[in-house]
Amino acid sequence: MNDTVQNTVKGFLRIGQTVSVLASTGISWVAGDRPPPPRLLRQTFERLGSTYIKLGQFIASSPTFFPPSYVEEFQYCLDQTKPLPFTVIQRILDEEFGDRLSEVFSHVDHVPLASASIAQVHAAKLVNGDDVVIKVQKPGVRNILVTDLNFLYAGARILELLAPKLSWTSLSGIVEEIQKTMVEECDFYKEGQNLDEFRAFLNATGNTDVVVPKHYEHASTMKVLTMERFYGVPLTDLETIRTYCSDPERTLITAMNAWFSSLTQCDFFHADVHAGNLMVLRDGRIGFIDFGIVGRIPKGAWKAISDFITAIMMMNFHDMASAMIRIGVTHTEVDIADLAADIQRLYKKMDRMVPNADSQQMYTDTLNEAEEINTILMDLVKTGESHGLHFPREFALLIKQFLYFDRYIHLLAPDLDMFMDERLSLVQ
Repeated sequence: MNDTVQNTVKGFLRIGQTVSVLASTGISWVAGDRPPPPRLLRQTFERLGSTYIKLGQFIASSPTFFPPSYVEEFQYCLDQTKPLPFTVIQRILDEEFGDRLSEVFSHVDHVPLASASIAQVHAAKLVNGDDVVIKVQKPGVRNILVTDLNFLYAGARILELLAPKLSWTSLSGIVEEIQKTMVEECDFYKEGQNLDEFRAFLNATGNTDVVVPKHYEHASTMKVLTMERFYGVPLTDLETIRTYCSDPERTLITAMNAWFSSLTQCDFFHADVHAGNLMVLRDGRIGFIDFGIVGRIPKGAWKAISDFITAIMMMNFHDMASAMIRIGVTHTEVDIADLAADIQRLYKKMDRMVPNADSQQMYTDTLNEAEEINTILMDLVKTGESHGLHFPREFALLIKQFLYFDRYIHLLAPDLDMFMDERLSLVQ
């Protein structure tokens, strides 16, 4: 049986499995088990597996597309999943490297460092002695993703035909965006290229204080990504950071300048700078890890986004409103003055939410951090949408990273002003 036939059979089996789970959920609903719709959908997604878990994470990080109640509920759709037995990982390594395996790796730890919906990460050692981590794609994930997302796309198109009023929300367009994002995450060649491109950007800008893991191309395939292993702590571990470097504020400024510079000097920006993906290494350098999710700003949109950032720096709410109108898509006339007034009210609310210097425990809890960031982001998006604006996901991704950095500032450098400090490249 050739691969095409096998994939077709697996596709039909996957559709059958999906229908079975949906039918079971429907029967439970009829029988009286009726949690709130957002919770019901999250629980169903978790039963459906990897594609839907990733879809749940997409919903959690995309308030530009989904209602607040769903964005909040899917914060619980965590990326940590039950690890696969090492026998499965070993089989994948054998399939990917064949007889070369013993010539590439001298050892692979059997206990994973992490297990997510798409891949599992193990520590390993190359034959040359280098310590590495290997990101191993779980079996059948790509085929499941394609099958599930084609199924969702067909359903979205049917729903749009039956309910034309939904055309403004463009459900099929959302599914296409999700498909592009998820399938790209399954392409470890692409993630390896992202690592190489970001390193080239750092070299071109002469930045030796920031590093990304070395990508070992000879030890990588479409389903296995081998990277240099970093030893350090998350950017929020202030106590340990102080043992690595004498000036945590300078460390944060270094990380922020590298990211700010990437907005204009690199083809993409790191679109997931939560605490786990920014490390302070033992030698004091900053390590950016996990380039599976990146954002790309179209050239035509950058001017409006740049104006939005400048307006924030100047505390000019009218110009912020004007830039938001140019960034978003609208079918109605938007009153700039009204939008500016609402943004100003939101800004005051955000200012009251700033934690004090003693609330460090919040920063060690990634889930709490993500929840608060998304709450603020949802409020900003909701403010725009209340005036008839609909924003591209890239805008939400960009603003979300700014909110992450704002939180790091309040922990590591409470006197730093992100939009006024001349040490930051954003204001130069």
